[in-house]
Amino acid sequence: MTERTLIRGAAGAIEVAADLPGATPIAVAVIAHPHPLFGGTMDNKVVTTLERGLREPGAATYRFNFRGVGGTEGAHDEGAGETDDMLLVIEHARARHPGLPLWIAGFSFGGAIAVRASNAAEFERLVLVAPGFRRISEHGMGSPIEQTDPTFGPLGRHTFANTLVLHGDLDETVPLSDSIAWATARDVNVLVVAGAEHFFHRRLHPLRDAVSRWVRP
Repeated sequence: MTERTLIRGAAGAIEVAADLPGATPIAVAVIAHPHPLFGGTMDNKVVTTLERGLREPGAATYRFNFRGVGGTEGAHDEGAGETDDMLLVIEHARARHPGLPLWIAGFSFGGAIAVRASNAAEFERLVLVAPGFRRISEHGMGSPIEQTDPTFGPLGRHTFANTLVLHGDLDETVPLSDSIAWATARDVNVLVVAGAEHFFHRRLHPLRDAVSRWVRP
């Protein structure tokens, strides 16, 4: 059963949903959702699929709503405040499961936030689904984040062993080429999901299975 709680964040309450595996947890996973200004929530179908893919191998999972979404207070902060909030959720999850390795995950905009959080937290696994590595506005996709923020995903932090990028070959929202370029610079594995668009319509099961296989000890 999902446990929904509120924790204190810098901009007010943060709404968190926690789920436990069937046995004693082997890890703790924190998952970030897509862009809040375009309908993203922690109950997005890709996020819940990612959650199941991490929980089935044994992780205690924690999803949360970004600022201004659901029960989370505050307003959208262009990624900076959202990263701070994710780090607070990580701290909360680790306090509840001391000593367990950390898995960080995110979808779309949440993938970029997950990368930022992974630069400030010791993690064992990082799972990025169609990560949004470009700035986004009402006018569409902008320049790569790395062009204006050299600390974003620095080389050496992410490796073939600890990071997996999954991306659909039919994604018309976030370019597959962005994931390939980011991953190639870091020798990180990219798994291309055939027949999948951005929201993995009818391809959620392959996504979940791929995530479970990769994180499984």
